[in-house]
Amino acid sequence: MTNIPETGRTPRVQIRLIVIQVLVLSLLGTLGGRLWYLQIREGDAYAKEASGNHVQQVVQPAVRGSILDARGVALADNETRLVVSASRTDLLKMPDDGKAVLTKLAGVLGMTPTEVMEKVRLCDAETPQPCWNGSPYQPIPITDEATAKQALQIRERAEDFPGITAEPQAVRRYASPGAANTAQVLGYLSPVTDEEIQQAQDSDSPYLRSDMVGRSGLERQYDKELRGKAGVTRYEVDNLGRVIGQAQSDAARAGSNLVTSIDARVQRVAEYELNDAMKKARQEWDRNTNERYKADSGAVVVMEAKTGRIVAMASNPTYDPNAWVGGISAKDYKKLTGKSSNYPLLNRAIQGQSAPGSVFKVIPTAAAVNAGYSFDGPYQCSSSYSIGGQVFKNFESKGYGPISLGRALEVSCDTVFYRLSHQEWQRDGGTKPKKNANDWFYKTAHQFGLGAETGIDLPNEVTGRIPDRQWKQDYWKANKDAWCKYGKKDGSYAEKIAYENCLEGNRLRAGDSVNYSIGQGDTLVTPIQMATIYAAISNGGTLYDPTVGKAIISADGKSVQEIKPKSHGKLPISRQTLAEMDDALAGVATRGTAAWRFADVGWPQDKIPMHAKTGTAEVYGKQTTSWFTTYTKDYAVVMTISQGGTGSGASGPAVRNIYDALYGVSDDGTIDKKKALLPTPQKSLPKVRTDGTITSPKISKDPAKEQRASQEGEDSADQQQLAATVATPSAENRDTRRRRRRSRRRGSRRMLT
Repeated sequence: MTNIPETGRTPRVQIRLIVIQVLVLSLLGTLGGRLWYLQIREGDAYAKEASGNHVQQVVQPAVRGSILDARGVALADNETRLVVSASRTDLLKMPDDGKAVLTKLAGVLGMTPTEVMEKVRLCDAETPQPCWNGSPYQPIPITDEATAKQALQIRERAEDFPGITAEPQAVRRYASPGAANTAQVLGYLSPVTDEEIQQAQDSDSPYLRSDMVGRSGLERQYDKELRGKAGVTRYEVDNLGRVIGQAQSDAARAGSNLVTSIDARVQRVAEYELNDAMKKARQEWDRNTNERYKADSGAVVVMEAKTGRIVAMASNPTYDPNAWVGGISAKDYKKLTGKSSNYPLLNRAIQGQSAPGSVFKVIPTAAAVNAGYSFDGPYQCSSSYSIGGQVFKNFESKGYGPISLGRALEVSCDTVFYRLSHQEWQRDGGTKPKKNANDWFYKTAHQFGLGAETGIDLPNEVTGRIPDRQWKQDYWKANKDAWCKYGKKDGSYAEKIAYENCLEGNRLRAGDSVNYSIGQGDTLVTPIQMATIYAAISNGGTLYDPTVGKAIISADGKSVQEIKPKSHGKLPISRQTLAEMDDALAGVATRGTAAWRFADVGWPQDKIPMHAKTGTAEVYGKQTTSWFTTYTKDYAVVMTISQGGTGSGASGPAVRNIYDALYGVSDDGTIDKKKALLPTPQKSLPKVRTDGTITSPKISKDPAKEQRASQEGEDSADQQQLAATVATPSAENRDTRRRRRRSRRRGSRRMLT
């Protein structure tokens, strides 16, 4: 056997061993470097994260602050209810995603399985309400109206209801004191979303997953102050989840209370009168359309004239804000957002835009004086005014001859304003405007604050619209293509208008100008804008930012932050013009278009001077919009009813009844201070007790119905008095009977605006 020498193979083996050694050392070096990086350089950070894996948080929700009226009566507060909730995380661990448990739960709660399952599904772009738009890791409330018996069934049979809890919790309550709903002003709450949590992480008021946040109204505007700060207790636990110590604890801080300028009693009267006026309007016959008025929506604002504070604000149709508490049902959500219910979530006092009609005429009156025209005139109030081949008529073609601007306001003469606006349009160059056209009628409207937000402390206010030259140009650019496609020279009325707009819709034409001068055409305003303007006329010319919030009081009562009135400008008129306009608006209530609502039916003008302006706005394709704007030295009250008829006819009686309630005025003009709800604005804030609670007076069940009952009692007494005096008809008795008859006719007569 031949021996083979191994000397040739030895170097190869050695090389391989060296390579393996190098690889092993490299791997060991890499591993060591990584260990150094993790344990030394980034050790503190990872140690902190690791410790977090053994810390569990327990959140104690903060008690949300109450929303109070000016006297301390709760409009929104909290109450303890039995809340049944489901843990989505626990349900998804089950083979059937918790369907069996939820079905069994539905039987206990008296709900359908579908209703319960819809409550726990997550909201997204394709999932309709009801659904859960909060965190999926937070217990999802199924109902907040569980009975004690239902809660005991769930808790005693916990093994049958895994992932389900039944606990007493503080939930929001919208109290409706004295039947005052105040829905659109208060707003509502819903769970915070993950997106909102991310956005608020770096703010001074971050959200927790358990938070409920305001979605509209005061709940949204003052959410930060009302929400408070939830308490968080952090527990150290071992790998089995057992608590081994407490790491840190932050106590919950209750939210502050918001005191508003709303008076719940006046609020109820305003809501009742608006709703009643709409009901009565629907019984009236519209001679223009040969059907009854639809009166499909409306709004009323009661404002302090000298501060801009809101005493009452109502919007109709309305809703119960408690529908949102504990999650909203599909049926209720459809009602609140569907077209058939006419969108009750809208606050039409600040979001309802419509042509103002003749209540707008205070603006062209001021504009005419600013342009150099005399307030005293005379100006021809003819039955019609012609421009080219088009005739613009006065209301029901009635003429008054040569009159002043003040008298034009009293009788609401359209043709006076037609002439003035047409003349100014011609001076500015007509359809070919001068380079620096004065545009007094449009400029003055902007100076009155129209076409812009008033600055009210409620979200989503709209601006309205002043259709000046710039707006015409912008609107034409945005709609030209559609007009040109739809318009026809010899088509229907709408097609002809589209055809004309296609050709020259960017030009401010003579017809645009004269329609604008009486609050028609493309002009849009909101009730809060008109209330601000008429309050400014009352207070001497200051345009205040309307405010609902009056003060923020901490939960312990130690901190009181008053919300002071703020102004955003002055009316662009002299003191003399303001005084002349004020006198003319008093004339509207004593001898003009609103006299049959005030002077003719026993209003004490000598003690409480009333000023008013009526408006009936025509809207293409709809029935006329009713407007009624008024003020005294204390308040401005504005009401509007869409498709409601004339200003004094539809809105007039309701506004008069609101003033009767405020000042305690009877039908015969006497003043009973004991019946007056608020003869002067509330100045002081509610008193805070030493424990932080706020004192509040008792409020009757329904001030509006009590007022009506009182009036009906007076009417009955009047009838008895009349019967007793028939045998001896003295001159005084005859005057009394005539006054009573006028009073009884107040609800049925109609008058021009």
